[in-house]
Amino acid sequence: MVVRVLITGGAGFIGSNFVRMIARGEFQEISSVKVIDSLTYAGVIENLKGAERIEGYTFIQGDICNTVLVQQLLKNVDAVLNFAAESHVDRSISSASDFIQTNIVGVQVLLDAIKESERKIRFLQISTDEVYGSIKSGSCTEEWPLMPNSPYSASKASGELLARSYNRTHGMDIVITRCSNNYGTHHFPEKLIPLFITNLIEGKKVPVYGTGENVRDWLHVDDHCRGIYSVLIKGGSGEVYNIGGGRELTNNEITSLILDAMGADESSIDYVEDRKGHDLRYSVDWIKIKRELGYDPQVKFEDGLWDTIQWYRDNEAWWKPLKKR
Repeated sequence: MVVRVLITGGAGFIGSNFVRMIARGEFQEISSVKVIDSLTYAGVIENLKGAERIEGYTFIQGDICNTVLVQQLLKNVDAVLNFAAESHVDRSISSASDFIQTNIVGVQVLLDAIKESERKIRFLQISTDEVYGSIKSGSCTEEWPLMPNSPYSASKASGELLARSYNRTHGMDIVITRCSNNYGTHHFPEKLIPLFITNLIEGKKVPVYGTGENVRDWLHVDDHCRGIYSVLIKGGSGEVYNIGGGRELTNNEITSLILDAMGADESSIDYVEDRKGHDLRYSVDWIKIKRELGYDPQVKFEDGLWDTIQWYRDNEAWWKPLKKR
């Protein structure tokens, strides 16, 4: 199988990592790549350094809500990987409109353009475990009801449901993935791990919400991208696949790991007012993708965290301007 792909949001954290992995030769069945990104605050063109090595690589600065542009980009494309999203929960709480526009309207524009295309194009909607809402015990399977609790997760759930409806109504080739919390290099420094690392480098304290007992399952971005690739190539049309990392930690635990790795102590912690509607725990069951597609996370959390810390230490020129925005 030879796949020509359009990657939306390709200059963001996860999308650009997927592109760099293609450039390193990891996803051999992808033959050419078009990347579209609007380069808003979290889209960084430097993230795509090295992508020019990919045969047939093209970058377009543009908005997925631009119907005419999207229709043009679908020519000679076999699959669309939709990484494009507004993704920061705190920003969605203060202002939800951008999340509605990109995460819902943008999905609708992509789906309609594919529906009207003369080609059969696979659409992969990259979603999040946050659509399940908080879970006290156990882990959410793909059949779990969607109960999002933030404007961000509600917009992602809405995008998913649109995609599902186009699969059921129009018979389109659509697959959905739901991942747990990603970490790794090139992560915009407003998220927990890069924020804490860069704050400590700058001699600042790290802000921990509430009591710090919120639990997340951590997934290295490389493992996430490997899971996405397996779904792209082998996933069943109309199916949903959870992609987990298998390492659940409270925010207090992950804070301690970062402090220890960077030679700091608890005096660097600043407990702050909790986020509104803060979900206590996310956890996904990813036995389906393991059993059906052979996915297993490869990166040990401590190794991935150490590599991430070292990358931010070595790349202040990348993240310092972003923190000043």
